[in-house]
Amino acid sequence: MNIDTTIFYFFSSFAIISALMVVTLSNAVHSVLFLIMVFCNVAGLLLVLGAEFFSFMFLIVYVGAIAVLFLFVVMMLNIKRNPVKIDMYSIIPIGIIVLIILLNQIISNLDNQAVLIKDNYLTYTAWLCENNNLTNIEAIGIFLYTKFALLFLLCGLILLVAMIGAIVLTMHQRSAVKKQRISTQLSRDPRGVIKFITLRK
Repeated sequence: MNIDTTIFYFFSSFAIISALMVVTLSNAVHSVLFLIMVFCNVAGLLLVLGAEFFSFMFLIVYVGAIAVLFLFVVMMLNIKRNPVKIDMYSIIPIGIIVLIILLNQIISNLDNQAVLIKDNYLTYTAWLCENNNLTNIEAIGIFLYTKFALLFLLCGLILLVAMIGAIVLTMHQRSAVKKQRISTQLSRDPRGVIKFITLRK
């Protein structure tokens, strides 16, 4: 067993264990933390399989944005444990159906892989031996900045216009709104602030 196969089994086993912990833990914060661990393990699997771009995008988008947002929302809401007891026997049929669907997908993929290997359509290359070849990130960068450079710049221009439009919409000045002027309040005469009046009895 070579080193890339060992790393593959390491990341895949930890991803399965973390996924089981996500759905079995009762604490929402712990579930989100194990979800982040699942994302990190899947990113490691993609890196081992040679998809560097998707691996880094997985870390940036899912771990850096979505999972952290989940964690902040759960911690701000301060979700307590649900005192309502759920009948586990009512969930078992749904779990069996989902398990059958997943096993069917896994078996069909293994059959397709066996056919491809038998017909010599699929060859496995260790990613550690591909040091001199063009990586996915370099290929996508060359493709974006040469053939689709104009569309890439147009997307950046659209995002810039959308950002400026959001700022203009939020910073819209209305003349009918009364605002507090600190300079006027500080420059007032304190002797005319209090006025004494006599009340009739």
